Amino acid sequence: MPSVMGAVFALIDCNNFYVSCEQVFDPSLRRRPVVVLSNNDGCVVARSPEAKALGIRMGVPLYQIQHLVAVHEVQVYSSNYALYGDMSQRVMNVLEQFTPKVERYSIDEAFLDLTGCKCESYRDLGVEIRDRVLQWTGVPVTIGIAETKTLAKLANHLAKKSAKAAGVLDLTHSKYQEVALERTPVEDIWGIGPAYARLLRSSGINSALALRNVDTRWARKMMTVVGARIVMELRGVSCLPLEKCPPPKKSIGCTRSFPAAVNELDELREPMAVYTTRVAERLRQAGLAASAIFVLIETSSHASGPQHVGATTIKMIYPTNSTQELLHQALEALERIYKPGYDYRRAGIILHGLVPANQLTGRLFSNEAMEKFKLIMPVMDRLNRKYGRDTVRFGIARPNGRWRTRAERSSPHYTTRLSDVPTLY
Repeated sequence: MPSVMGAVFALIDCNNFYVSCEQVFDPSLRRRPVVVLSNNDGCVVARSPEAKALGIRMGVPLYQIQHLVAVHEVQVYSSNYALYGDMSQRVMNVLEQFTPKVERYSIDEAFLDLTGCKCESYRDLGVEIRDRVLQWTGVPVTIGIAETKTLAKLANHLAKKSAKAAGVLDLTHSKYQEVALERTPVEDIWGIGPAYARLLRSSGINSALALRNVDTRWARKMMTVVGARIVMELRGVSCLPLEKCPPPKKSIGCTRSFPAAVNELDELREPMAVYTTRVAERLRQAGLAASAIFVLIETSSHASGPQHVGATTIKMIYPTNSTQELLHQALEALERIYKPGYDYRRAGIILHGLVPANQLTGRLFSNEAMEKFKLIMPVMDRLNRKYGRDTVRFGIARPNGRWRTRAERSSPHYTTRLSDVPTLY
């Protein structure tokens, strides 16, 4: 099972990432309660420390905390995913200055393989990484360093709680490692979900230290090979190598709820066209093509009116990543599943059967229009990346209407839209 001995990993985690991105471009938000909301301005998905101190919980609907917002002047923002995605890329670019061995674990987290790095100490290196990320991007990070990814994750978790750590905790061959494991509840271990946590606690295993000390044969029997790997990782034996190349995607989708009911077919075509455009862009960005398309529309299960769920899957004759071809299939599918008289509150599209686009074979019956679109799609993507989303689009994909995701409190697209770039006078 063990694959690497003597390895050293760091987990870099951006602090309150969405909020931090907003604070970079509006310094007046620092040391103030700030929250960022989910799609349609529904629930809290990010909080500043000051907002947490007010008792605002993750996932709480905005309407339930309006009294706190009013009394404590909480600053409320809609999610600005274009900004957050671009800032994430900037953070990753800084990390790659230190080592090319970077695994992008999520939009605000990354593992670094520091094995063999020349430095006075891993903590000093961590401090340097933390300071440079802050200086170059404005985003504060917390860093955990240890011999395995699981221990690095644990070190990062503890660093967030420790004022003494100052954002960087190195547990590599540390005499305090056992104390850290003892202080970590079993449910806080990376890879231990609620079901495993209940199983372990029912067996008297309440801490990371207790789990580290179990027999690996017992762990394998009770928690499969996953549990055995976690035990070995807690012992400092690396079983989870860095994943620089993420596993191939099995599907790419876009599903959204509408802030207001939509009941006309013509109006439903707009969100379906926009969602199809989005997934087609992501498909090409990933270098993939789709063999099947799943289309969905549904009413709200919480509404008192009649209910309907319409869904269908269409298999493509040839895999494609052309927005034009996908739009044609998606809109045909929509007409097939639509029923008049219903108030639809959600729609979506998911592409399946993904294959590498560079491995597509020629079509038996090619045509001039299809060949033109193969040339047009990359040009559209480049123009939209350079000048902003939807600068060039298909006419039917109008990003407006009652279905449009509510984002009434969104900040400007400071780094991805030319008109929103901050200026100095």
